[in-house]
Amino acid sequence: MSTLKPATVRRVAVIGGSRVPFARSDGPYATASNQEMLTAALDGLVDRYDLQQPGAVDEFVAGAVLKHSRDFNFARETVLGSRLDPRTPAYDIQLACGTGLQAVVAAANKIALGQTDAAVAGGSDTASDAPLGVNDDLRKVLLEARRAKTLGARLKALAKVRPGHLVPDIPRNAEPRTGLSMGEHAAVTARAWGVSREAQDELAAASHQKLAAAYERGFLQDLVVPFRGLARDQNLRPGSTVAKLAALKPVFGLDGPAPTMTAGNSTPLTDGAAVVLLASEEWAERRGLEPLAYLTAYETAAVDFVHGDVADGEDGLLMAPAYAVPRMLERAGLGLDDFDLVEVHEAFASQVLATLAAWEKRGLPPVDRARLNVAGSSLATGHPFAATGARIVATLAKLLAERDAPGRGLISICAAGGQGVTAVLERP
Repeated sequence: MSTLKPATVRRVAVIGGSRVPFARSDGPYATASNQEMLTAALDGLVDRYDLQQPGAVDEFVAGAVLKHSRDFNFARETVLGSRLDPRTPAYDIQLACGTGLQAVVAAANKIALGQTDAAVAGGSDTASDAPLGVNDDLRKVLLEARRAKTLGARLKALAKVRPGHLVPDIPRNAEPRTGLSMGEHAAVTARAWGVSREAQDELAAASHQKLAAAYERGFLQDLVVPFRGLARDQNLRPGSTVAKLAALKPVFGLDGPAPTMTAGNSTPLTDGAAVVLLASEEWAERRGLEPLAYLTAYETAAVDFVHGDVADGEDGLLMAPAYAVPRMLERAGLGLDDFDLVEVHEAFASQVLATLAAWEKRGLPPVDRARLNVAGSSLATGHPFAATGARIVATLAKLLAERDAPGRGLISICAAGGQGVTAVLERP
């Protein structure tokens, strides 16, 4: 009987990325679908890296958090509508706000094991074109009518329809287990960790200023493709200051003392899409492409935000990276001081600050703020849920490459459902 030989683990290179400018919901992309945005981002990558020819890449992995029923086979349909070879296999993935990074990890695993040589990974989300569901009571009536064996039974079932049944089910930004929105959960965590309003506003203002500087110096020129009249992220406010943000009224945690979270230090509902090109070193060499960085470690974690230690902040909804990062670093034999750059997804300024504090509580050194989100992050760009991970991977890889020296970067992304996805990028 023959046995499979152990696979040789290969290094996975990040070649580059592409995304559309992110837009506030119900704005320029109000009528753009997930597929349309993701196709635009993918075509930008295809054009930039000459991926039009047959067999250019082996797979496409992508997802969306807010999906219509028409988004069945979403990734595959995106391929068929793009300039990528239509023979490219594709599949969907979803891990809430960690979808984009988890798609990168899924693609990277196959490349590392030698099952594929190159893949594109990413995600798209639109809060503008959110799916509306049939009222659940109406759905039950319609199903009863469909199962009826006679016309009389069918009419009897349909007679149960009431005016209230015509109200659609609209997606809510709330956790099914608690009924609280992500912002309300973050407010609980902010109070538990004693995160101040001033610290949140400082982080938010810095995010906008850093993103504006990145655009001005041309850093994003080969990462962002214009779409529907936008060339820059619509949420960007270059003139943001702590003083201006301090004038905003709190919008979360209003049921508790001294609420600190505002629309200015929280990410807005956003539309957008992003993708990343990953490959083996051999594939990149054949095409004359220099990898920006290598994906060398990743970790996921989850917390019990329903019954866990929520009051003291340990198991807050967005605190899973507080567990994932120390575990990943221990497994990789690294410390926070080994990182030149740190990218923490800014769902809320309070969540970033609570995560940094939690890492310190678990024995990690303080993060040098000069290394944190140096080109801005979600507070400035916005946060189309499934697109954020791919945006961060492409941004961090290019930041490492432009240093023109060995370096290492950390990625930390919190996600709905009490989950977190983290990763390490390195440039030798």
